[in-house]
Amino acid sequence: MNKTERQLAITLELQRSKVLRAEDLAAQFETSVRTIYRDIQALSEAGVPILGAPGQGYSLMEGYFLPPVGLTAEEAVALLMGTDFIEQRLDAEYGSMSQSARRKIEAILPEPVRAESARVRETMRLLQAGEPVTHRKEKDYLGQTRRAILERRKLSFTYLKKMPDADGSRMSSREVDPYGLALVQGNWTLIARCGLRQDIRHFRLSRMTELAVLEERFSVPAGFNLSRYRPPDDRNLRVVVRVNLNIADKIIETVNYYLETTEEREDGLLVTFRIRQPEELLPYVLGWGGDAEVLEPEFFRCRIREEAEKMFKRYER
Repeated sequence: MNKTERQLAITLELQRSKVLRAEDLAAQFETSVRTIYRDIQALSEAGVPILGAPGQGYSLMEGYFLPPVGLTAEEAVALLMGTDFIEQRLDAEYGSMSQSARRKIEAILPEPVRAESARVRETMRLLQAGEPVTHRKEKDYLGQTRRAILERRKLSFTYLKKMPDADGSRMSSREVDPYGLALVQGNWTLIARCGLRQDIRHFRLSRMTELAVLEERFSVPAGFNLSRYRPPDDRNLRVVVRVNLNIADKIIETVNYYLETTEEREDGLLVTFRIRQPEELLPYVLGWGGDAEVLEPEFFRCRIREEAEKMFKRYER
């Protein structure tokens, strides 16, 4: 942060916090108290009406630096919660930017709106699920992929696939042209043209290792637009499951992406799914235990029976 940016930030902090000591400002902007004194003097000479009270700190004259726009409390909450989300889900660089943006938004709010927005925010909270072991790595990868997208640089990484190859390996080396990032069901996903597959593919950042930004550049196709991009729906396998009504809410909450229709009957809830491959639905059906029965297709019924027999043999010892 240069001197001009710091002095503007000091002005905004004084408007937001009413009274601040030089020591508090120095700690916040990671500089010396002497530098804060010089900044305050420069702002005063530039016409900013800063008041100093010995033993209390600095404050702005009442009514100075009125906000250029008016926000309702609800609009302010929407913006402030947006900064909370960015700080949680994006990389460290944007996390720092979101904190700065939050302070600026709070600084330009009139006192009544600021107080009301704080009251409303206290009634809502963005909860983040338990942090996976790779969470920090995923955030680092998010920053690297984001910069590669902006600079139009290729990426290379090792990817852990859902399904193994014929030799049993699930690891694959990829080199891609990164087009964009999407947050899909809580997971950051890279949308990129894969050199191996010669087509657009989707890669979860959490499944990547050995990510590297390459010097080689690429060009995004003229017709590609991330906001209008829709991947082809290749969920062509239809699965029908009958479940007990007491787990209907669990099914809707956990596998709604694959769920196509539901029909309530006397003998239970008939649920139809559309999936790409059995392995996508297999762990869920096994987890429902005796509360669910696969009706079709027949080969999937057999697969469930085989897995159940394996479990039985493991536990009969």
